[in-house]
Amino acid sequence: MKRIIITALIAVVLTSCGDKGKDSLPAISGKAGEVEVVANKALWESEPGAAIRDLLAQVCPFLPQPEEMYDLFNVPPKAFNKLFKAHRNIIYLNVSEDKSQPALEVKYNVWAEPQLVIYIQAPDAASVTKLINEQGKTILESISTAELNRLLAAGKNYEEKEPGKQVRALMGGSPKFPTGYSTKKITDDFVWVSYESTYTNQSILVYKYPYTGPEQFTAEALAAKRNEFTKQNIPCTKEGSYVIINPMIAPGFEMKTYNGKEFAELRGLWDAYNDYMGGPFVSHAFLDKTKENIIVVDAFVYAPKYPKRSYIRQVESILYSYE
Repeated sequence: MKRIIITALIAVVLTSCGDKGKDSLPAISGKAGEVEVVANKALWESEPGAAIRDLLAQVCPFLPQPEEMYDLFNVPPKAFNKLFKAHRNIIYLNVSEDKSQPALEVKYNVWAEPQLVIYIQAPDAASVTKLINEQGKTILESISTAELNRLLAAGKNYEEKEPGKQVRALMGGSPKFPTGYSTKKITDDFVWVSYESTYTNQSILVYKYPYTGPEQFTAEALAAKRNEFTKQNIPCTKEGSYVIINPMIAPGFEMKTYNGKEFAELRGLWDAYNDYMGGPFVSHAFLDKTKENIIVVDAFVYAPKYPKRSYIRQVESILYSYE
């Protein structure tokens, strides 16, 4: 099974334009999921720019409609002023004959906070393109981790404590739920907490069941358990309808580690049996401290009128806050 290590964002003290005092750094600008690429027109419109677009503007997996992974925009170096220096995610391309060796450097809080800046330098455009292709995983993980940690920080600063208390009493641990989340249903082995607006629903499910062996940590076994719990507990709009995993699209499965905790991630699309509803979901399954139960923390989104990328990232960040 493929293992992916997700590293927590580490604060770095930099000797840069932002070293005059951490307290003096402004707050970041830009929307979640945006990436600013500082590069001249020739680079942006040739192979280096194409390599960045292929990497960061690729289609997000397991969304009902095609959505790009990140929203990119280009800023020429001559226009890279104080306003643009405050952006949340910056990729800075520097091609110069003075740069003898290609290099990629990841820095934090250079001009704003909490900011990610990725410097990519090389003596020529071909070397930059090669470096982007070789270091694509590092670039993607750096941006996704920075975005995740911003969401986690916001959730801790604006926490709705009551649902967490209820989940903790039942499961022995709980995610941190942001303001506005409330408990919709609770049983002896299942909790449903959600944030609802007129046209959206962002939900977190936490459930547990006895651990009997490693064969339970497979995509098929986890999907079957999810269907069992959602069928029992998540009704849809029509009588006799309920939530299931979309039977036409197999979910993705990976083993991951975050903050020392190993878990199985299941990511895919949910559907409604005998109804017209659906959307993305992602779940984390892991053993409790006693190794007697499997705990599953699951996030799903229903937002029929809107793109889903930002909504699913918001609820996915709640899964990572589980303590």
